[in-house]
Formats: sequence, C-alpha cells, structure tokens
Amino acid sequence: MISGFIVKKGHMTSVFLENGNRISVTRCQALPVKVTQIKTQDKDKYQSVQIAYGTKKKLDKATLDKLSKIKLEIKPNHFKEFKAVTDQNIEIGTDISVDNVFSVGDIVDVTGVSKGRGFAGVIKRWGFQRQPVSGGQSDRVRAPGSIGAQTPGKVVRGKKMPGHYGNKNKTVTGLKIISINKETNEIAISGSIPGSFNSWITILKKI
Repeated sequence: MISGFIVKKGHMTSVFLENGNRISVTRCQALPVKVTQIKTQDKDKYQSVQIAYGTKKKLDKATLDKLSKIKLEIKPNHFKEFKAVTDQNIEIGTDISVDNVFSVGDIVDVTGVSKGRGFAGVIKRWGFQRQPVSGGQSDRVRAPGSIGAQTPGKVVRGKKMPGHYGNKNKTVTGLKIISINKETNEIAISGSIPGSFNSWITILKKI
C-alpha cells in the first residue's frame, strides 16, 4: 500500500488508554482517496502512487482530460503522491481508505501548514524577554535591542528579528495512531498537530 495519507484536521480532545492514562488527541476526518495515476520507473524515472482529494466546483481542461477515464463522483481539488511500500497491485480508479494504510499503534510523522499570525515582534515570534522599564525607555520594552557589533558591520543572515510569523510547513514527528473508526472515517492521533481547523494534513508512516 502507500506510505501515507491525507486527512482533514478536526478538534482536539482527550481519551483514556487501557492502562488508565489520559492523553490528548487530535481527531481528523480521513475520507477515502482515489488513485488517479501510477508513476513507474520505466516511464517516469521513479515510482509513486498519485491520489486525489478535496472538492472543487470547476476543473481545468488538462485535469478533465486526465480524469476522463476515471469515474469520480466529485471533482478533486488537490493531488498528492506517495511511495508504494508493498508489492500489492494498485490500480487506477480504486479507493484507498485510511485503515488500508495505517493500524492502531503506528508511529507517524504529521505535516501541515501552521496558522498564520501576521507580522509579529521578537517576543511573540522568538520568545525574547522584554527589556527593563526603567532608564527612560518605557516605549522600547518590547524592542529587540542590539542586533550586532561594529564588526562585521552588517546584519548576519538568520538573525532573529521581527517578521512574518506562521503560515509555514511544519512537521511533528513520533506521533501515534490511537484509534481508527471505519464507520465515521475518523482517525485519532496523539498530541497536537500543526494547522488550523479543517486544514489538510499529511500523515507519513514512520519506517
């Protein structure tokens, strides 16, 4: 089967394990995805399985021509490729559900786009301490202060400065699949994962 899956992030909650421990989990909606293309070593110089997910009102002509041979009930909004990790024969047009890819107890890496927080200062963006209020600088307590010495006479690359905070791809590793509900197409992942509510999240199996 494929090495990962696409889910839609839901709310966080807490569950009790069999040993009585209470842990926080993130519930995600994991609807079945449709296989739209098989990449091979001979034709494409690499091997992968392309899946379609999401919905869209209108598709461009190139995408319609590509999907003309596949019976899709919805018009997909996104496409994603995963590696084929088993020798199982996967055909174009077949549905893949989350229980075909993951099992309870699997260790996974989760990737999503973090929430955008706009332009932020160094205290919010990097966790700086504020400066002392005394000394006649009551309006500079949240400023970064000195950003370098006279030599080399420039701001070095990577300096922690105010700027755009969030809206970046973030990966959280070592999370665990707590439960999979086939009837409601829900999957529970331990801990918190990046992204806003209803955002698309990529789950990769830890190999």
